[in-house]
Amino acid sequence: MDIATIGKAAPLTALSEDEQLFRATVREFARERIAPLVRRMDEEQQFDATLLKELFALGLMGIEVPEEYGGAGSDFFASILAVEEISAVDPAVGVLVDVQNTLCVNALLRWGTAAQKQSLLLRLAADTIASYALSEAGSGSDAFALQTRAEKREDGYVLNGRKLWISNAREAGVFIIFANLNPEAGYRGITAFVVERGTAGFTVGKKEDKMGIRASSTCELILEDCRVPAENLLGEEGKGYKIAIETLNEGRIGIGAQMLGLAQGAWDHAAKYARERVQFGRPIAEFQAVQFALAQLATEIEAARLLVYNAARLKAAGANFVQEAAMAKLFASQVAERTASQAVEVFGGYGFVKDSPVEKLYRDAKIGKIYEGTSNMQLMTIAKQALGRI
Repeated sequence: MDIATIGKAAPLTALSEDEQLFRATVREFARERIAPLVRRMDEEQQFDATLLKELFALGLMGIEVPEEYGGAGSDFFASILAVEEISAVDPAVGVLVDVQNTLCVNALLRWGTAAQKQSLLLRLAADTIASYALSEAGSGSDAFALQTRAEKREDGYVLNGRKLWISNAREAGVFIIFANLNPEAGYRGITAFVVERGTAGFTVGKKEDKMGIRASSTCELILEDCRVPAENLLGEEGKGYKIAIETLNEGRIGIGAQMLGLAQGAWDHAAKYARERVQFGRPIAEFQAVQFALAQLATEIEAARLLVYNAARLKAAGANFVQEAAMAKLFASQVAERTASQAVEVFGGYGFVKDSPVEKLYRDAKIGKIYEGTSNMQLMTIAKQALGRI
């Protein structure tokens, strides 16, 4: 390296002109179209139907879908920027966009057949929401302990079992479902299938009544002699565990972006309120205790952004990003919870009521430490990866 170039590299959070324009477009959309709907969607526990159509119209539900299939033809980093900006306004909408792009679209792009891509990606970019069904009552962190079974038949497969805590389930028209085709082989029997809503034997069950991200649907899926045609096999038989591992590694960066956006949104609300709220004759933002609290959080948010962007850049470049993805999700979820909590305190009594914008963000933040791998699972991954490099 030329010593003259040291210290002159672009910062990790620097964006290209196209990325800046994209981020600005998503930010404007989130503030103008999503923000007015947040309170109502949270209370009614469902997305506004018109908003869903607008997400598709803006290209946010098929960011990485190639243009030949009607998508935006962009990259993984753009998906991360979109999730971040949307989540600063409403993390419930953020996870809808995240699951669609970082899990479902990515899985189809990598393992889908030409026919599956032609059929499904066109729909996912245009008007169809997708859902990713791995978790079950007895297989959360131990994801490969799943009990849903697949039986091979001459004309395809028959699936039986129940999935639990499945995001996007109420709105989805397409589901990626994992079942074990050969239980004797353990996790090497796990296989992925594409199941269409309306398939005989497939039912979307009750929606969970959640603490946070309430507009986002989280439902049970019931499979009772559900017949899936052979062409709906995703990838190869017995390779479902590989699909799950690799897509979840990518998805963790998406959750990191969701939590990063949430933290930034909570901080922005707190900083604005601190400049407006007057006590003892001056804005509370002039008190050192408030300044120090906001300064500490601003530092942690920037550190989280560096971790999330670094993991996303590594993934986009085709480099190993497993450890970095786990670090990004772990730290961003911690920062989101701390920031949202402190934001409530800055608002004081107002922060504790539903009229406050930070009360919802505080409830939304908790899920970041739980789904797509708990914090303990991230620590295990980080330890394994870091020690393995020694």
